[in-house]
Amino acid sequence: MAADFEPTGSPGNIGLEISHQPVLVKEVLEGLALGAQAVVLDATVGLGGHAEAIAQRLGPQGSLIGVDRDPHALAVARRRLERFGQTVRLVQGNFGQIMELLDALNVKDLDAALFDLGVSSFQLETAERGFSFAREGPLDMRMDPADRATAAEIVNRASVEELIDLVRTFGEERWAGRIARAIVRERPFATTTALAQTIRRAVPPGARHERIDPATRTFQAIRIAVNQELDLLPQGIDQAVGRLKDKGRIAVLAYHSLEDRIVKRAFRAKAGEGILEIMTRKPIRPSEEEIGRNPRARSARLRIARREGS
Repeated sequence: MAADFEPTGSPGNIGLEISHQPVLVKEVLEGLALGAQAVVLDATVGLGGHAEAIAQRLGPQGSLIGVDRDPHALAVARRRLERFGQTVRLVQGNFGQIMELLDALNVKDLDAALFDLGVSSFQLETAERGFSFAREGPLDMRMDPADRATAAEIVNRASVEELIDLVRTFGEERWAGRIARAIVRERPFATTTALAQTIRRAVPPGARHERIDPATRTFQAIRIAVNQELDLLPQGIDQAVGRLKDKGRIAVLAYHSLEDRIVKRAFRAKAGEGILEIMTRKPIRPSEEEIGRNPRARSARLRIARREGS
């Protein structure tokens, strides 16, 4: 975990030809206010889009540490960023391990930290990862394939009450009861498309949004549960803030209201303790021009804060 990442295997079709458009790049760079000698943590390096833009700002004395749970994404990022040499170091791990990973790399202080939350286009477009109902694949959804619990285990073993709570809490789904009962009635499920069809039938026709597939919120909820995303996020923010230098900055890109509320609360709590100054009274949103180029940016919300004192 704590060593520089070297991929030992990767799925088919991994390469830099994968379409990847990082969101709000200009705003992230401006918000982090990076100097050429900055030490930067990209806690969700993914395919390396933001990391590439950050590394281009750094000089020979600068350093970028990229962390991600997904070894397949790291394999792509490593090739994308290899031209930056020792300026960039990539490690596999999750938010709860940030302190441990930085210690292993002998990184004591950070000038900036970036979190780009949620699932990547690469994960959604790789059918065998099981994140998307748009392509048939196994019900997996693990960001780290070494993790034990899969989406199939949750969907096929949880009680009706547990599924209702999961879908309602993590998916903010109005029809959680109908969906959970339909899942239990028709399970076991092995594929993403079979589960999605059951969810769609459970949602009343008149309640369906013309732009959002009825399965979207439930798939989001299951993915969050599989990867413990909302449990680990506060830990990650806390650990990154704990390593920021005085005046160092943290930027977080969230893509749904649950994530954004956690970020907002975490920043406010640190501000109340006199540790952070919140730089964005309201989250920064993508322009219509950017949304036109990259529709997946539509829901992005960027919050930035600055370390005060030590």
